[in-house]
Order: sequence, then C-alpha cells, then structure tokens
Amino acid sequence: MSEVSDGAPDAGVTGVLHPGDMGVTVAAACSGTVLWASEGRSVETCARAADASLTDAGDLASLVAEAHIVISVCPPHGAEALAATVADAGFAGCFVDANAVSPATARRIAARFENFVDGSLIGPPAREPGTTRLYLAGPDAARVAAKFAGSLLDARVLDGGDIGAASALKMAYASWTKGTNALLVAVAALAAAEGVSDELTAEWGLSQSGLSQRLTYTAIRSAPKAWRWVGEMDEIADTFASAGLPDGFHRAASEVFARLGEFKNSRSASVEQMLEALLNPAAAAGDAG
Repeated sequence: MSEVSDGAPDAGVTGVLHPGDMGVTVAAACSGTVLWASEGRSVETCARAADASLTDAGDLASLVAEAHIVISVCPPHGAEALAATVADAGFAGCFVDANAVSPATARRIAARFENFVDGSLIGPPAREPGTTRLYLAGPDAARVAAKFAGSLLDARVLDGGDIGAASALKMAYASWTKGTNALLVAVAALAAAEGVSDELTAEWGLSQSGLSQRLTYTAIRSAPKAWRWVGEMDEIADTFASAGLPDGFHRAASEVFARLGEFKNSRSASVEQMLEALLNPAAAAGDAG
C-alpha cells in the first residue's frame, strides 16, 4: 500500500543529478532552491536546466556542499558510480537514488550514506498532472516526498517499505512495459527475416488489435531511448535471478536494446530501420562508426 505524502515542503536546498529529459522535470517539481552542476554537461542539458530555472552550483563538489538532499536521476548503468562520486565528495545529507536499479544495487548504494532514500520513477517526464509517480522507501521517504507536494510529480511513500522496495516495484513494472517492447521488436524482426511480415501484420489485425500500432510507436518513441534500457534490463534480470526466477527474458531484452543503440540522439526511427539494426548489428555498428 502507498499514500501521497501531505507533509509541509522542506526548506532545505536540493541538488538534482542530472537534469536530463526526466531529471529536469523532477527538478522543476521540487520545492525550494534546486541546484544542478553544469561542469561537463552538454549544451542540451544546460538549456534544459536554464528553462527550468535551476540554480547552477558549477561543479558537483559545490552542489554537495550546499545541498541537504541530493536526488540522482541518471541511466542505471551509471547509478553506482555517480553515488560513489557524491559520497566521496563528503555529502552528509540525504541521498535519493531514483534510478531503475535492482534492490541489491539500491542497497549497495545505500551503504555509502547515513541517510538514504530508495526511489523509483514510473511514467513519462512529469509535464502533465497524473502521469508520473515517484515511489519512495526508507526512513526519510516522507521528508523527500514533501518536497513535491502539490506538484506535477506524484510522490508516494511506500508504507513500511524497506530500502529496495521502491526499486523492486520499478523492476517489476518495467520488466513488463519495456521487456514486452523488446519482445515485440524481436518478433517483428523474426517475421522480417523469414519473409512473413505482411502476413503477421494481417494476422495481428485480426486477432491482436493494437500490436502494429505499438510496433510503430516503439520505433518512433522507444528506439532513441533504447541505449538507456540496456542497463535497466540487466538490473531487471539480476532482480529475477535473486528471486530464484529465470532471468533469460531480460538478458535477451538487454541485447535487443543494445542492438538499437545506433539510434541514440535520433529523434525517431522507422520500423524498417529498427528491424534492420536488430537483424544486422555488425553492419549497423560499422555504419555508426
């Protein structure tokens, strides 16, 4: 069970690392002064931070020195390294890992901090009400949730949730949403390889309404993000394995998304381009090089 926190906003300073497409909406929803660190960040990230009126601390060391709460929103493969950097910089406040990592990874990160909140984001970037939730677990979860009271980001405290509970929820949720995207792409690639794409599409129209549209949506919206999901699928596979469940589904999904890595920084891809990248990864890698 979970509930929306109704606590008063914390007056402390919050740092957000790093304001990507999702992270910038987390920062924009947070009350009080919100810091970010521009050192080493891209022009696009700087523009997002400026549009959200975030305060630039300059570098991570300065952000850590000023912030009472630091929220990490980054690709999951970089979550532990980023947490280590914050810890090594001497951060003594509350560290919130809001990344798509396994419960075991969340607990390893938690061990670096005296005050830690396990978080997970479900939904698109928070630009409309009711679309995006931030689940939080740990002793300081309510204090962090209060930073988002009345905002577009629905912060929910998992009642009695131990460290790892929020991450487990994300792993279970994304194992279906993103895992089935990978399966759908692989199925379409198999049909293309065997020359039965038109026949499969026709059968989907008769018995599986919506799959053709979902495949197109995956190409347009998901292929450019696939590089971020490689590590997430690995974290999900580790979570399944830790529970004594087969992990092969999501090991394969990780490979599917890895083969779509050429679409990083693209605005979209066509279904044909996506399937070609999946069926001919060596050629795609050569073209990208």
